Parts: sequence; structure tokens; C-alpha cells
Amino acid sequence: MILRLVSLIRKELIQIIRDPRTLMLIAVMPIVQLFLLGYAATTDVKNISLAVWDQSQSPQSRDLLDAFRSANYYSINYMVGSQQDYTTLIENGKVRAALVIPPDYALRLSEGDAQVLMVLDGSDSTVAGTALNTAQLIGQAFATKILQQQAALGGRSALNPPLEVRTQVWYNPDLISAYFMIPGVIGMILSFITAILTATAVVRERERGTIEQLIVTPIHSWELIVGKLLPYVLLGLFDVAEILVIGHLWFKVPIRGDLILIFVLSGLFVISSLGIGLLASTIANTQQEAMLTVIMTMLPSIFLSGFFFPIDAMPKFLQIVSLAIPLRYYLVIIRTLLLKGVGVSALQNEIAALIIFAVVIMGAASMRFRKRLD
Repeated sequence: MILRLVSLIRKELIQIIRDPRTLMLIAVMPIVQLFLLGYAATTDVKNISLAVWDQSQSPQSRDLLDAFRSANYYSINYMVGSQQDYTTLIENGKVRAALVIPPDYALRLSEGDAQVLMVLDGSDSTVAGTALNTAQLIGQAFATKILQQQAALGGRSALNPPLEVRTQVWYNPDLISAYFMIPGVIGMILSFITAILTATAVVRERERGTIEQLIVTPIHSWELIVGKLLPYVLLGLFDVAEILVIGHLWFKVPIRGDLILIFVLSGLFVISSLGIGLLASTIANTQQEAMLTVIMTMLPSIFLSGFFFPIDAMPKFLQIVSLAIPLRYYLVIIRTLLLKGVGVSALQNEIAALIIFAVVIMGAASMRFRKRLD
């Protein structure tokens, strides 16, 4: 019995060793998960992009800006000259917050009742929550510093802090996490479902031998590809409609953007996901291998796209890696359209990125698919 068991174990080990894909999965997957979870799984957001409208232009206002810089939670990337300027930057996603310093700030500070306004982009509740808390803490610390300086100079002792940081949260005033997660679920479902279904459907045809029957019919290769993929595009758009309806009616997620634009850009993203599935089908020989191949590509998407963890909180090299993930751009698009209600002009970079991904991934997958058919 022992010899039979040893022989069976030996046979299984030989099969595993002869399967490079299984060995790659065993060796590489734990390392990938370790680094992704170790570096990307963090909510410690720093270097929040900030626009400043300094109407005071005084030494006191510059001291306040220095306090925000030294806290390392903000990165002052834009100095603007009007409300419209910082509104446009927030709508386009170029900044997460805007600090407004009034013209009479220096006078009010000397009188002990100065106020500044911090406008926050609430479409990402995690980043907005961090920005809100840190802005108030920085304001309190700066006010305490002013009181200490006044006391050291023998000035009057005040009970109330001389500075108040008032906050306004746009798009999601209550910082409801569902407003951030539900749009992300649309991207994750489109990415997972379409890629897995496409990969397994093509491999299933090959396993059953029916793909050869399709090849000998008088249809062109592009017709075969379109015919195989178009049903999954329709299924993906159905999932989008389903989640939008449930998310709006049950979770009260607002739909402020144009519905036609939402579906058009969702279809554009689906093309990239279908290309990934088609490419996986040319690598795998069985449905199980196809699913594992797709899952390996999905892991970076989950952690580096901004679905769970803010991209701003990740190390710089992971932020660069995330630029190669289509889901990152789609999440920005769907969250912006649903919560901010802006148009195409605010999403030009993300739309251009999705077009490039769709053309490159689908083109490469189609070429390799035709070669495998030959």
C-alpha cells in the first residue's frame, strides 16, 4: 500500500513539475500578493493634491500655507485666482481639495476670529475623510501656535482659537462609503465577468472541438471574433444597468451624469476586458487554466486600480505600475460621472487611455487568436 501511495505521489509531482504554468502560479502568486498587500493595502493618505486661492497675500497667509506643507498630508500643486479655477480643478480630478483664504485674513487673525475655507472632493470618501480631519488638526495646531506667540509677547489671553478651518464636502457631504464603492463594483464586475466568460467560452469551444467546425465555415476570422464577443458586451452593459438601478434605488447612490455617456464609456472599457479574456484563451488549454490566467491579471487590478485603496496612498512605483491598468481609468470615469455629473471635457485623459487600451489589447488578442486558429 505504501509503495502504491509513493508511486502516486511521485506521478503527481512529476506532472506538476512538467507543467510550467502551475509552477509559475505556485511560485509567483504568493510573492505578488505579498507585495501588493504590503504596499498597496494602506489608507494612510499623504500628499493630497491641493489648490490654494490666497486672497490675502500676506505674511500670515504664507505662514498658514507653510503649516499645511510641513504636515506632509498636502501637496500644494496649484495657486488659483478664482472660485471657478479651483472648481474646474476639482471637477477634473486634478486636485482633491482647495484652500480658500479670504482677503481680510491677516486682520481677522490679529483680532482673533479668522476663518479659512477647505473645499473637499467627496467622491473618494477615504481621501476626503483624511483631508477633512487633517485640515482641522492643522488649523487647531496653527491656532495654538498663534496663541503661544501672543502669550510670549505679553498679548491678551484668548479663550477661543484665533483661526477656524471651515470645511465643505462636495458631491458626497456625508462621506457615505457606498457612494464610493457601488460605482467601483460596476468596474470590478465588468472586468471580472467579461474576461472570465470570454476566456472560458473560447477554450470550451476548443475542448469540445466545435471551434474547428466554425473555422471551416465561410466566415471571416474577424466575424468569428465579433460573433463570439458581442454577446458578452451586451451582458456587460446589462450588468451596468442592473447595478445602477439597484445602487440608486436601494443604496441611494446619485446618478448625476449622462446615462448614454455612462453606457458608451462602459462599453469601451468592456472591449479592453474582452481583449484580456481573448488573450487568456490563446494561452490556456483548459477552462481551469483560462480562469487562473485571468485571475492572475485581476489581482493587480483589484489592489492598484483604486477600488479598495487610494492610489495617492501607494508608493510612487506602484502608482506608476497602476498606469498600465485599464480599470484605474474606468473607476475614475464611472465615479466622476455618477457623483460629479461632469461631461467628456473633464475626462479626456481617462477616455483617451481607455481607447488606447482597447485598441492595443484587442488588437494583440485578435492577432494571437487568429494564429492559434491556424
